[in-house]
Amino acid sequence: MIHFGSFYGVVTAINDFWTGNDENSGCYKLMTVQSSEENIVNFVISPATYFAGHIMVLVGDVVTGFYDANAPVPLIYPPQYQAIVVANAVQGANVKVDYFDSQLVSSDGTLKINLSPNTQIMLENGQAFTGNPANRNLIVIYGITTRSIPAQTTPYEIIVMCD
Repeated sequence: MIHFGSFYGVVTAINDFWTGNDENSGCYKLMTVQSSEENIVNFVISPATYFAGHIMVLVGDVVTGFYDANAPVPLIYPPQYQAIVVANAVQGANVKVDYFDSQLVSSDGTLKINLSPNTQIMLENGQAFTGNPANRNLIVIYGITTRSIPAQTTPYEIIVMCD
Protein backbone atom coordinates (compact mmCIF):
# COMPACT_ATOMS: atom_id res chain seq x y z
CA MET A 1 0.00 0.00 0.00
CA ILE A 2 1.30 3.44 -0.92
CA HIS A 3 1.69 5.95 1.90
CA PHE A 4 1.04 9.29 0.22
CA GLY A 5 3.03 12.33 1.26
CA SER A 6 2.29 15.82 0.02
CA PHE A 7 3.95 19.19 -0.40
CA TYR A 8 2.13 22.49 -0.94
CA GLY A 9 3.63 25.62 -2.42
CA VAL A 10 4.26 27.91 -5.38
CA VAL A 11 5.80 26.57 -8.58
CA THR A 12 9.04 28.50 -9.06
CA ALA A 13 10.47 26.62 -12.06
CA ILE A 14 9.58 23.94 -14.61
CA ASN A 15 12.42 22.48 -16.65
CA ASP A 16 13.06 19.48 -18.85
CA PHE A 17 14.39 16.49 -16.91
CA TRP A 18 16.83 14.24 -18.70
CA THR A 19 16.37 10.54 -17.90
CA GLY A 20 19.45 9.32 -19.75
CA ASN A 21 17.37 8.16 -22.70
CA ASP A 22 17.06 10.40 -25.77
CA GLU A 23 13.74 8.74 -26.65
CA ASN A 24 12.26 10.33 -23.51
CA SER A 25 13.56 13.80 -24.33
CA GLY A 26 10.89 16.35 -23.41
CA CYS A 27 8.63 13.74 -21.78
CA TYR A 28 9.85 14.34 -18.21
CA LYS A 29 9.87 17.64 -16.31
CA LEU A 30 11.38 18.84 -13.06
CA MET A 31 8.96 21.09 -11.17
CA THR A 32 10.37 23.15 -8.32
CA VAL A 33 7.87 24.06 -5.60
CA GLN A 34 8.54 26.43 -2.69
CA SER A 35 6.39 26.56 0.46
CA SER A 36 5.53 29.74 2.37
CA GLU A 37 8.16 28.66 4.94
CA GLU A 38 10.81 28.80 2.16
CA ASN A 39 11.15 24.98 1.98
CA ILE A 40 11.84 23.68 -1.53
CA VAL A 41 10.98 20.37 -3.19
CA ASN A 42 11.63 19.17 -6.74
CA PHE A 43 8.98 16.95 -8.29
CA VAL A 44 9.85 14.71 -11.21
CA ILE A 45 6.85 14.86 -13.55
CA SER A 46 6.51 11.80 -15.78
CA PRO A 47 3.94 10.94 -18.46
CA ALA A 48 2.19 8.86 -15.75
CA THR A 49 1.77 11.81 -13.34
CA TYR A 50 -1.93 12.60 -12.94
CA PHE A 51 -2.90 16.29 -12.99
CA ALA A 52 -6.23 16.82 -11.20
CA GLY A 53 -8.62 18.47 -13.62
CA HIS A 54 -6.12 17.85 -16.43
CA ILE A 55 -4.82 21.39 -15.91
CA MET A 56 -1.66 22.97 -17.33
CA VAL A 57 0.56 24.03 -14.43
CA LEU A 58 2.63 27.18 -14.94
CA VAL A 59 5.33 28.97 -12.94
CA GLY A 60 3.56 31.00 -10.24
CA ASP A 61 0.72 28.51 -9.73
CA VAL A 62 0.02 27.21 -6.23
CA VAL A 63 -0.04 23.40 -6.24
CA THR A 64 0.03 20.35 -4.03
CA GLY A 65 2.22 17.50 -5.17
CA PHE A 66 1.50 13.99 -3.90
CA TYR A 67 4.18 11.29 -3.86
CA ASP A 68 4.91 7.85 -2.40
CA ALA A 69 6.47 8.67 0.97
CA ASN A 70 7.90 5.12 1.19
CA ALA A 71 9.68 5.23 -2.19
CA PRO A 72 13.46 5.60 -2.19
CA VAL A 73 14.70 9.11 -2.96
CA PRO A 74 18.16 10.45 -3.69
CA LEU A 75 19.88 12.05 -0.71
CA ILE A 76 20.14 15.52 -2.22
CA TYR A 77 18.93 19.00 -1.45
CA PRO A 78 16.35 20.01 -2.33
CA PRO A 79 14.56 16.68 -1.95
CA GLN A 80 13.37 15.16 -5.21
CA TYR A 81 10.19 13.10 -5.37
CA GLN A 82 8.44 11.27 -8.20
CA ALA A 83 5.07 13.06 -8.43
CA ILE A 84 2.08 10.73 -8.59
CA VAL A 85 -0.60 13.44 -8.52
CA VAL A 86 -0.41 17.22 -8.87
CA ALA A 87 -3.38 19.41 -7.97
CA ASN A 88 -3.70 23.13 -8.62
CA ALA A 89 -5.03 25.10 -5.66
CA VAL A 90 -8.61 26.15 -6.39
CA GLN A 91 -10.64 28.21 -3.93
CA GLY A 92 -13.46 26.15 -2.45
CA ALA A 93 -11.97 22.81 -3.48
CA ASN A 94 -9.74 20.44 -1.54
CA VAL A 95 -7.87 17.41 -2.80
CA LYS A 96 -7.05 14.27 -0.81
CA VAL A 97 -5.01 11.42 -2.27
CA ASP A 98 -5.05 8.36 -0.07
CA TYR A 99 -6.16 4.77 0.38
CA PHE A 100 -9.81 4.60 1.43
CA ASP A 101 -11.01 1.49 3.28
CA SER A 102 -14.30 -0.43 3.07
CA GLN A 103 -16.04 2.36 5.03
CA LEU A 104 -14.51 4.99 2.67
CA VAL A 105 -12.30 6.38 5.47
CA SER A 106 -8.81 7.54 4.52
CA SER A 107 -5.82 5.56 5.82
CA ASP A 108 -4.83 8.44 8.11
CA GLY A 109 -8.36 8.52 9.57
CA THR A 110 -8.94 12.20 8.78
CA LEU A 111 -11.58 12.01 6.04
CA LYS A 112 -14.69 9.89 5.40
CA ILE A 113 -16.38 10.24 2.05
CA ASN A 114 -20.10 9.86 1.51
CA LEU A 115 -21.28 9.06 -2.00
CA SER A 116 -24.24 10.74 -3.66
CA PRO A 117 -25.82 10.36 -7.10
CA ASN A 118 -24.09 13.66 -8.03
CA THR A 119 -20.60 12.37 -7.17
CA GLN A 120 -18.66 11.73 -10.38
CA ILE A 121 -16.58 8.57 -10.06
CA MET A 122 -14.13 8.04 -12.88
CA LEU A 123 -10.84 6.50 -13.90
CA GLU A 124 -7.67 8.52 -14.44
CA ASN A 125 -8.32 8.45 -18.19
CA GLY A 126 -11.66 10.23 -17.73
CA GLN A 127 -13.86 7.20 -18.29
CA ALA A 128 -16.66 6.25 -15.89
CA PHE A 129 -15.77 3.87 -13.08
CA THR A 130 -18.56 1.37 -12.49
CA GLY A 131 -17.14 -0.64 -9.59
CA ASN A 132 -16.99 0.01 -5.86
CA PRO A 133 -14.44 2.73 -4.94
CA ALA A 134 -13.85 1.21 -1.48
CA ASN A 135 -10.51 -0.39 -0.63
CA ARG A 136 -8.63 1.59 -3.27
CA ASN A 137 -6.29 4.52 -3.74
CA LEU A 138 -8.46 7.50 -4.62
CA ILE A 139 -8.07 11.12 -5.63
CA VAL A 140 -10.95 12.88 -3.88
CA ILE A 141 -11.95 16.43 -4.83
CA TYR A 142 -14.31 17.95 -2.30
CA GLY A 143 -15.55 21.18 -0.73
CA ILE A 144 -16.85 21.63 2.79
CA THR A 145 -16.55 19.01 5.52
CA THR A 146 -18.11 18.37 8.89
CA ARG A 147 -16.14 19.18 12.02
CA SER A 148 -16.33 15.58 13.19
CA ILE A 149 -13.47 13.14 13.54
CA PRO A 150 -13.03 11.96 10.89
CA ALA A 151 -14.31 14.90 8.90
CA GLN A 152 -17.04 13.84 6.47
CA THR A 153 -17.75 15.16 3.01
CA THR A 154 -19.68 14.38 -0.13
CA PRO A 155 -17.06 14.87 -2.84
CA TYR A 156 -17.60 16.55 -6.18
CA GLU A 157 -15.40 14.02 -7.91
CA ILE A 158 -13.53 10.79 -7.17
CA ILE A 159 -10.77 9.50 -9.43
CA VAL A 160 -9.97 5.82 -8.91
CA MET A 161 -6.27 5.04 -9.22
CA CYS A 162 -6.12 1.57 -10.74
CA ASP A 163 -2.74 -0.17 -10.72
